[in-house]
Amino acid sequence: MRNLSDKLRTSDFDYDLPDELIARHPLAQRDRCRLMLLERGSGKISHHIFADLPSLLKEGDILVLNDTCVIPARFISHRPTGGMIEGLFIREISKGKWEVMLKGAGRCKVGEVLCFQNRPDWTMELIERRGGGYWLVAITPVDDAIRILQQVGLTPLPPYIRRARAGKNEPTVFANDIEQIDRELYQTVYAAKPGAIAAPTAGLHFTEELLSNLRDKGIETITITLHVSAGTFSPVRTERIADHKLQAEWYELSAESADALIRARRGGKRIIAVGTTSVRVLETVARKGAISSQSGWTDLFLYPPADFYLVDGLITNFHLPRSTLLMLVAAFCSPGSTKGVEMILQAYAEAIRLQYRFYSYGDAMLIL
Repeated sequence: MRNLSDKLRTSDFDYDLPDELIARHPLAQRDRCRLMLLERGSGKISHHIFADLPSLLKEGDILVLNDTCVIPARFISHRPTGGMIEGLFIREISKGKWEVMLKGAGRCKVGEVLCFQNRPDWTMELIERRGGGYWLVAITPVDDAIRILQQVGLTPLPPYIRRARAGKNEPTVFANDIEQIDRELYQTVYAAKPGAIAAPTAGLHFTEELLSNLRDKGIETITITLHVSAGTFSPVRTERIADHKLQAEWYELSAESADALIRARRGGKRIIAVGTTSVRVLETVARKGAISSQSGWTDLFLYPPADFYLVDGLITNFHLPRSTLLMLVAAFCSPGSTKGVEMILQAYAEAIRLQYRFYSYGDAMLIL
Protein backbone atom coordinates (compact mmCIF):
# COMPACT_ATOMS: atom_id res chain seq x y z
CA MET A 1 0.00 0.00 0.00
CA ARG A 2 2.84 2.39 0.70
CA ASN A 3 4.04 1.98 -2.88
CA LEU A 4 0.63 3.14 -4.07
CA SER A 5 0.61 6.23 -1.84
CA ASP A 6 4.20 7.07 -2.83
CA LYS A 7 3.04 7.51 -6.42
CA LEU A 8 0.37 10.06 -5.53
CA ARG A 9 1.20 13.74 -5.88
CA THR A 10 -0.63 16.76 -4.56
CA SER A 11 -1.26 17.78 -8.17
CA ASP A 12 -3.30 14.59 -8.65
CA PHE A 13 -6.01 16.27 -6.55
CA ASP A 14 -6.22 19.45 -8.60
CA TYR A 15 -9.23 20.63 -10.60
CA ASP A 16 -10.46 23.90 -12.11
CA LEU A 17 -13.43 25.56 -10.44
CA PRO A 18 -15.17 28.61 -11.89
CA ASP A 19 -15.16 31.41 -9.33
CA GLU A 20 -18.93 31.87 -9.58
CA LEU A 21 -19.49 28.35 -8.16
CA ILE A 22 -17.85 29.25 -4.83
CA ALA A 23 -20.71 29.69 -2.35
CA ARG A 24 -20.05 32.88 -0.38
CA HIS A 25 -23.43 33.01 1.34
CA PRO A 26 -25.57 30.23 2.84
CA LEU A 27 -28.99 29.37 1.48
CA ALA A 28 -32.01 30.83 3.25
CA GLN A 29 -33.13 27.26 4.06
CA ARG A 30 -30.28 25.01 5.17
CA ASP A 31 -31.76 21.72 3.98
CA ARG A 32 -32.68 22.98 0.50
CA CYS A 33 -29.18 22.70 -0.87
CA ARG A 34 -28.51 20.18 -3.61
CA LEU A 35 -27.31 16.71 -2.67
CA MET A 36 -25.32 14.46 -5.00
CA LEU A 37 -25.52 10.75 -4.20
CA LEU A 38 -22.39 8.87 -5.28
CA GLU A 39 -22.52 5.08 -5.11
CA ARG A 40 -18.89 4.15 -4.69
CA GLY A 41 -19.30 0.53 -5.78
CA SER A 42 -20.48 1.49 -9.25
CA GLY A 43 -19.64 5.19 -9.53
CA LYS A 44 -23.31 5.89 -10.25
CA ILE A 45 -24.45 9.46 -9.55
CA SER A 46 -27.94 10.78 -8.84
CA HIS A 47 -29.19 14.20 -7.81
CA HIS A 48 -31.43 15.21 -4.91
CA ILE A 49 -31.89 17.91 -2.30
CA PHE A 50 -30.62 17.57 1.24
CA ALA A 51 -34.13 17.34 2.70
CA ASP A 52 -34.43 14.01 0.80
CA LEU A 53 -31.86 12.44 3.12
CA PRO A 54 -34.36 10.30 5.10
CA SER A 55 -35.46 8.59 1.88
CA LEU A 56 -31.84 7.92 0.83
CA LEU A 57 -30.85 6.22 4.09
CA LYS A 58 -32.13 3.01 5.70
CA GLU A 59 -33.95 2.39 8.93
CA GLY A 60 -31.33 1.46 11.49
CA ASP A 61 -28.57 3.61 10.00
CA ILE A 62 -26.62 5.70 12.50
CA LEU A 63 -25.57 9.25 11.68
CA VAL A 64 -22.49 10.49 13.53
CA LEU A 65 -22.55 14.27 14.07
CA ASN A 66 -19.66 16.48 15.21
CA ASP A 67 -21.12 18.67 17.96
CA THR A 68 -18.20 21.11 18.15
CA CYS A 69 -19.19 24.77 18.38
CA VAL A 70 -17.37 27.43 16.35
CA ILE A 71 -15.90 30.22 18.46
CA PRO A 72 -15.36 33.79 17.15
CA ALA A 73 -11.68 33.08 16.60
CA ARG A 74 -10.76 35.90 14.20
CA PHE A 75 -9.84 39.30 15.55
CA ILE A 76 -8.50 42.69 14.49
CA SER A 77 -5.69 44.34 16.44
CA HIS A 78 -3.58 47.46 16.04
CA ARG A 79 0.07 48.27 16.54
CA PRO A 80 1.04 51.34 18.57
CA THR A 81 1.70 53.03 15.21
CA GLY A 82 -1.92 52.39 14.19
CA GLY A 83 -1.18 49.64 11.68
CA MET A 84 -3.85 46.93 11.51
CA ILE A 85 -2.97 43.28 12.19
CA GLU A 86 -5.50 40.53 11.50
CA GLY A 87 -5.33 37.50 13.76
CA LEU A 88 -6.70 34.00 14.19
CA PHE A 89 -6.82 32.26 17.57
CA ILE A 90 -5.36 28.76 17.31
CA ARG A 91 -5.36 27.41 20.85
CA GLU A 92 -5.01 28.36 24.49
CA ILE A 93 -1.64 27.25 25.83
CA SER A 94 -2.52 28.27 29.38
CA LYS A 95 -4.77 30.95 30.85
CA GLY A 96 -3.66 34.25 29.32
CA LYS A 97 -1.26 32.58 26.84
CA TRP A 98 -2.48 31.93 23.30
CA GLU A 99 -1.05 30.59 20.08
CA VAL A 100 -2.29 32.74 17.22
CA MET A 101 -1.71 33.34 13.52
CA LEU A 102 -1.08 36.97 12.60
CA LYS A 103 -1.40 38.45 9.12
CA GLY A 104 0.68 41.50 8.34
CA ALA A 105 2.94 41.10 11.37
CA GLY A 106 6.20 40.71 9.47
CA ARG A 107 7.66 43.89 10.97
CA CYS A 108 6.38 43.20 14.48
CA LYS A 109 8.95 42.45 17.17
CA VAL A 110 8.92 40.30 20.29
CA GLY A 111 7.78 42.44 23.20
CA GLU A 112 5.51 44.64 21.11
CA VAL A 113 2.02 45.19 22.53
CA LEU A 114 -1.04 45.28 20.26
CA CYS A 115 -4.55 46.33 21.26
CA PHE A 116 -7.82 44.79 20.09
CA GLN A 117 -9.81 46.95 17.68
CA ASN A 118 -13.12 46.97 19.55
CA ARG A 119 -11.57 46.76 23.04
CA PRO A 120 -8.48 49.02 22.95
CA ASP A 121 -8.05 48.59 26.71
CA TRP A 122 -7.41 44.86 26.15
CA THR A 123 -3.95 44.00 24.88
CA MET A 124 -1.86 41.25 23.33
CA GLU A 125 1.89 41.15 23.94
CA LEU A 126 4.00 39.31 21.39
CA ILE A 127 6.05 36.77 23.35
CA GLU A 128 7.57 34.45 20.75
CA ARG A 129 7.67 34.25 16.95
CA ARG A 130 7.09 30.61 15.99
CA GLY A 131 7.40 30.80 12.19
CA GLY A 132 4.82 30.49 9.45
CA GLY A 133 2.83 33.41 10.85
CA TYR A 134 2.36 31.72 14.24
CA TRP A 135 3.03 33.64 17.48
CA LEU A 136 2.82 32.98 21.18
CA VAL A 137 1.10 35.94 22.84
CA ALA A 138 0.09 37.04 26.34
CA ILE A 139 -3.42 38.46 26.73
CA THR A 140 -4.54 41.11 29.20
CA PRO A 141 -6.91 40.75 30.98
CA VAL A 142 -6.06 37.18 31.94
CA ASP A 143 -9.27 35.23 31.43
CA ASP A 144 -10.72 32.21 29.66
CA ALA A 145 -9.97 32.50 25.94
CA ILE A 146 -13.53 31.85 24.82
CA ARG A 147 -14.93 34.57 27.10
CA ILE A 148 -12.47 37.09 25.68
CA LEU A 149 -13.11 36.06 22.07
CA GLN A 150 -16.87 36.42 22.56
CA GLN A 151 -16.21 40.16 22.97
CA VAL A 152 -13.30 40.84 20.61
CA GLY A 153 -13.67 38.06 18.04
CA LEU A 154 -15.28 37.62 14.65
CA THR A 155 -16.64 34.54 12.90
CA PRO A 156 -13.64 32.65 11.44
CA LEU A 157 -14.95 32.41 7.89
CA PRO A 158 -12.67 30.85 5.28
CA PRO A 159 -10.68 33.44 3.28
CA TYR A 160 -12.64 32.79 0.08
CA ILE A 161 -15.79 34.11 1.80
CA ARG A 162 -15.28 37.84 1.56
CA ARG A 163 -17.16 40.05 4.00
CA ALA A 164 -17.17 43.77 4.65
CA ARG A 165 -15.77 44.61 8.06
CA ALA A 166 -15.74 47.80 10.06
CA GLY A 167 -12.84 49.87 8.80
CA LYS A 168 -13.08 48.29 5.34
CA ASN A 169 -15.14 50.97 3.60
CA GLU A 170 -18.39 49.88 5.23
CA PRO A 171 -20.27 51.47 8.12
CA THR A 172 -19.70 49.72 11.46
CA VAL A 173 -23.39 48.94 11.88
CA PHE A 174 -23.50 47.20 8.49
CA ALA A 175 -20.41 45.14 9.26
CA ASN A 176 -21.84 44.21 12.65
CA ASP A 177 -25.10 43.05 11.04
CA ILE A 178 -23.16 40.77 8.69
CA GLU A 179 -21.11 39.43 11.59
CA GLN A 180 -24.22 38.58 13.57
CA ILE A 181 -25.73 36.71 10.62
CA ASP A 182 -22.55 34.72 10.01
CA ARG A 183 -22.12 33.95 13.70
CA GLU A 184 -25.53 32.24 13.62
CA LEU A 185 -25.36 30.56 10.21
CA TYR A 186 -21.73 29.37 10.28
CA GLN A 187 -22.76 26.97 13.03
CA THR A 188 -24.61 23.65 13.06
CA VAL A 189 -28.01 23.53 14.78
CA TYR A 190 -26.63 20.86 17.14
CA ALA A 191 -23.38 22.67 18.09
CA ALA A 192 -22.79 22.18 21.81
CA LYS A 193 -19.09 22.25 22.77
CA PRO A 194 -17.14 25.46 22.02
CA GLY A 195 -13.66 25.04 20.61
CA ALA A 196 -13.60 24.97 16.79
CA ILE A 197 -12.04 27.68 14.65
CA ALA A 198 -13.85 26.42 11.55
CA ALA A 199 -17.25 24.81 11.11
CA PRO A 200 -17.75 21.09 10.39
CA THR A 201 -19.50 22.24 7.24
CA ALA A 202 -21.29 19.02 6.23
CA GLY A 203 -23.46 19.55 9.30
CA LEU A 204 -24.57 23.04 8.27
CA HIS A 205 -27.32 21.54 6.11
CA PHE A 206 -29.25 19.96 8.96
CA THR A 207 -32.34 21.56 10.48
CA GLU A 208 -34.28 20.57 13.57
CA GLU A 209 -37.12 19.45 11.30
CA LEU A 210 -34.82 17.24 9.22
CA LEU A 211 -33.32 15.67 12.34
CA SER A 212 -36.86 14.92 13.52
CA ASN A 213 -37.74 13.35 10.15
CA LEU A 214 -34.65 11.15 10.37
CA ARG A 215 -35.63 9.95 13.85
CA ASP A 216 -39.16 9.23 12.64
CA LYS A 217 -37.70 6.87 10.03
CA GLY A 218 -35.68 5.02 12.66
CA ILE A 219 -32.34 6.62 11.79
CA GLU A 220 -30.37 7.23 14.98
CA THR A 221 -28.07 10.21 15.52
CA ILE A 222 -25.14 10.22 17.91
CA THR A 223 -22.46 12.82 18.55
CA ILE A 224 -18.69 12.95 18.71
CA THR A 225 -16.52 16.03 19.14
CA LEU A 226 -13.56 17.19 17.10
CA HIS A 227 -12.52 20.81 17.55
CA VAL A 228 -11.62 21.84 14.01
CA SER A 229 -8.31 23.71 13.99
CA ALA A 230 -5.90 25.09 11.43
CA GLY A 231 -4.70 21.59 10.59
CA THR A 232 -7.92 20.69 8.79
CA PHE A 233 -7.59 23.44 6.21
CA SER A 234 -3.81 24.01 6.09
CA PRO A 235 -2.63 23.68 2.47
CA VAL A 236 -0.57 20.70 1.41
CA ARG A 237 2.81 22.11 0.39
CA THR A 238 4.65 18.83 -0.17
CA GLU A 239 4.91 17.26 -3.60
CA ARG A 240 4.15 13.77 -2.28
CA ILE A 241 1.00 13.70 -0.20
CA ALA A 242 2.57 11.04 2.03
CA ASP A 243 5.05 13.69 3.23
CA HIS A 244 2.37 16.05 4.55
CA LYS A 245 1.87 16.14 8.32
CA LEU A 246 -1.55 17.00 9.70
CA GLN A 247 -1.71 19.20 12.79
CA ALA A 248 -3.26 17.39 15.75
CA GLU A 249 -6.82 18.27 16.81
CA TRP A 250 -8.63 17.45 20.04
CA TYR A 251 -11.43 14.87 19.93
CA GLU A 252 -13.80 13.12 22.31
CA LEU A 253 -15.99 10.04 22.10
CA SER A 254 -18.47 9.70 24.96
CA ALA A 255 -19.40 6.41 26.62
CA GLU A 256 -22.95 6.75 25.28
CA SER A 257 -21.79 7.20 21.69
CA ALA A 258 -19.22 4.40 22.03
CA ASP A 259 -21.96 2.03 23.20
CA ALA A 260 -24.14 3.03 20.23
CA LEU A 261 -21.28 2.30 17.81
CA ILE A 262 -20.68 -1.10 19.41
CA ARG A 263 -24.39 -1.96 19.09
CA ALA A 264 -24.36 -0.81 15.46
CA ARG A 265 -21.42 -3.03 14.61
CA ARG A 266 -22.95 -6.04 16.35
CA GLY A 267 -26.29 -5.45 14.65
CA GLY A 268 -24.85 -4.99 11.18
CA LYS A 269 -26.07 -1.38 10.96
CA ARG A 270 -24.43 1.19 8.75
CA ILE A 271 -22.44 4.00 10.35
CA ILE A 272 -22.74 7.22 8.35
CA ALA A 273 -20.26 9.95 9.21
CA VAL A 274 -21.43 13.53 8.82
CA GLY A 275 -18.30 15.29 7.64
CA THR A 276 -14.64 14.44 7.34
CA THR A 277 -14.08 15.45 10.98
CA SER A 278 -16.44 12.70 12.14
CA VAL A 279 -14.62 10.25 9.88
CA ARG A 280 -11.29 11.12 11.48
CA VAL A 281 -12.61 10.57 15.00
CA LEU A 282 -14.22 7.24 14.13
CA GLU A 283 -11.19 5.96 12.26
CA THR A 284 -8.85 7.14 15.02
CA VAL A 285 -10.91 5.13 17.50
CA ALA A 286 -10.94 2.11 15.17
CA ARG A 287 -7.15 2.15 14.91
CA LYS A 288 -6.83 1.95 18.71
CA GLY A 289 -8.58 -1.41 18.90
CA ALA A 290 -11.84 -1.98 20.74
CA ILE A 291 -14.35 0.86 20.59
CA SER A 292 -14.39 2.71 23.91
CA SER A 293 -15.02 6.09 25.47
CA GLN A 294 -11.93 8.25 24.97
CA SER A 295 -10.52 11.68 24.30
CA GLY A 296 -7.21 13.02 23.12
CA TRP A 297 -5.43 14.40 20.08
CA THR A 298 -5.54 12.99 16.57
CA ASP A 299 -3.35 13.78 13.60
CA LEU A 300 -4.77 10.98 11.48
CA PHE A 301 -4.33 11.87 7.80
CA LEU A 302 -6.42 9.67 5.50
CA TYR A 303 -5.57 9.58 1.82
CA PRO A 304 -5.55 6.88 -0.89
CA PRO A 305 -5.12 3.95 -0.44
CA ALA A 306 -6.32 4.19 3.18
CA ASP A 307 -8.65 1.58 4.63
CA PHE A 308 -11.77 2.47 6.64
CA TYR A 309 -12.80 0.29 9.56
CA LEU A 310 -15.87 1.97 11.09
CA VAL A 311 -17.35 4.29 8.47
CA ASP A 312 -19.82 2.87 5.93
CA GLY A 313 -21.13 6.13 4.46
CA LEU A 314 -20.14 9.78 4.33
CA ILE A 315 -21.99 13.09 4.04
CA THR A 316 -19.62 15.82 2.94
CA ASN A 317 -19.35 19.08 1.03
CA PHE A 318 -17.36 19.81 -2.15
CA HIS A 319 -13.81 20.60 -1.10
CA LEU A 320 -10.93 22.77 -2.27
CA PRO A 321 -8.44 21.42 -4.82
CA ARG A 322 -5.32 19.83 -3.32
CA SER A 323 -6.86 19.80 0.16
CA THR A 324 -6.53 17.05 2.77
CA LEU A 325 -10.34 16.93 2.83
CA LEU A 326 -10.52 16.05 -0.87
CA MET A 327 -7.84 13.42 -0.33
CA LEU A 328 -9.84 11.81 2.47
CA VAL A 329 -13.00 11.72 0.35
CA ALA A 330 -11.08 10.19 -2.56
CA ALA A 331 -9.76 7.49 -0.26
CA PHE A 332 -13.26 6.74 1.01
CA CYS A 333 -14.57 6.30 -2.54
CA SER A 334 -12.36 3.25 -2.98
CA PRO A 335 -10.78 2.03 0.28
CA GLY A 336 -7.49 0.20 -0.09
CA SER A 337 -6.78 1.53 -3.57
CA THR A 338 -6.16 4.76 -5.48
CA LYS A 339 -9.14 4.32 -7.81
CA GLY A 340 -11.19 6.77 -5.76
CA VAL A 341 -9.12 9.69 -7.07
CA GLU A 342 -10.55 9.32 -10.56
CA MET A 343 -14.04 8.60 -9.19
CA ILE A 344 -14.20 11.73 -7.05
CA LEU A 345 -12.75 13.98 -9.75
CA GLN A 346 -15.34 12.67 -12.21
CA ALA A 347 -18.07 13.42 -9.66
CA TYR A 348 -16.67 16.92 -9.17
CA ALA A 349 -16.61 17.47 -12.92
CA GLU A 350 -20.28 16.51 -13.06
CA ALA A 351 -21.04 18.87 -10.17
CA ILE A 352 -19.29 21.72 -11.99
CA ARG A 353 -21.17 20.95 -15.22
CA LEU A 354 -24.46 21.12 -13.31
CA GLN A 355 -23.35 24.24 -11.40
CA TYR A 356 -23.38 22.85 -7.88
CA ARG A 357 -22.22 25.29 -5.21
CA PHE A 358 -18.81 24.51 -3.71
CA TYR A 359 -17.04 24.76 -0.35
CA SER A 360 -18.28 25.62 3.15
CA TYR A 361 -21.63 27.22 2.31
CA GLY A 362 -22.10 25.06 -0.77
CA ASP A 363 -23.98 21.90 -1.71
CA ALA A 364 -23.42 18.39 -0.36
CA MET A 365 -22.55 14.81 -1.33
CA LEU A 366 -23.72 11.52 0.13
CA ILE A 367 -21.26 8.70 -0.57
CA LEU A 368 -22.48 5.15 0.06
